[in-house]
Amino acid sequence: MEQLISTGWWAHIPEHINPVLVSFGQFKVYWYGLMYPVGFLTAFFLVIYRIRSEKLILEESTVFDFLLWAIISVIFGARIGHVVSSDLSYYLANPWKIISPFDFTGGLHYTGILGMSYHGGAIALVLSYILFCYIRKINHWQFADIVAPAIPAGYTFGRIGNFINGELYGKVTTLPWGMYFPADPTHQLRHPSQLYEAFLEGIVLFLILWHLRKKKWFNGLTMSIYLIGYGVIRFFIEFIREQLEFTELYFGFINLAQVMSLLMIVIGLGIMLIRKDRPYLPITREEQEE
Repeated sequence: MEQLISTGWWAHIPEHINPVLVSFGQFKVYWYGLMYPVGFLTAFFLVIYRIRSEKLILEESTVFDFLLWAIISVIFGARIGHVVSSDLSYYLANPWKIISPFDFTGGLHYTGILGMSYHGGAIALVLSYILFCYIRKINHWQFADIVAPAIPAGYTFGRIGNFINGELYGKVTTLPWGMYFPADPTHQLRHPSQLYEAFLEGIVLFLILWHLRKKKWFNGLTMSIYLIGYGVIRFFIEFIREQLEFTELYFGFINLAQVMSLLMIVIGLGIMLIRKDRPYLPITREEQEE
């Protein structure tokens, strides 16, 4: 069967993208460095929109306070997760690179903190979320129903940042939508796996959760579907994502990200089984009055 080799202009898009947003002499600001704040703000304003349009019981000031907790915990957890799961010996030899958002190669460059683990950030976020709800005496299942639908929309920008940076690309492919990435030393057509994730884990999952946000089956429904949906999508995408040379395989064929994704699926299913028969607690002022 004749191979389908992409010769379209789209195959060379990554080669023509400048990862630098703006530069002032030797100081440079990278697109990737701005994707995290854009993602956080996107999720934040979606929740604020819900509070105002749906008359939710949550105060806007509470969402803002949690945003600060979320930013700190996600960045810290995602970075530590990457350091531990990647080239730990390198970071132990260069500890300043664990937290520095700057690269001093050939000048001063603001790149953001390169190398972030989604699952590390997710674990840190869950822990800070539980602590925040405990301190503020907030029902965490009601809070989850409010914030969960916005999470994928914000997450989309992180994957777009990966694509602009030309990193975390997929395996070699002969499919017509394959792309050439400048960082690929073999210069072969590869799956644009960052865009797959941005679309599936971000846009598609957001649309599903946004559609389900008003369902009154049980509190925690949207969070459980988010965990299951993300886990399933990420598990399968990892099979077409180029693995780093130091990636360790478990059971001979899955990596740590896939193990964590399976854990997310199990937790999501567990929430459904445990919560499905619990009485629904209202999250809007109109529901409280009914």
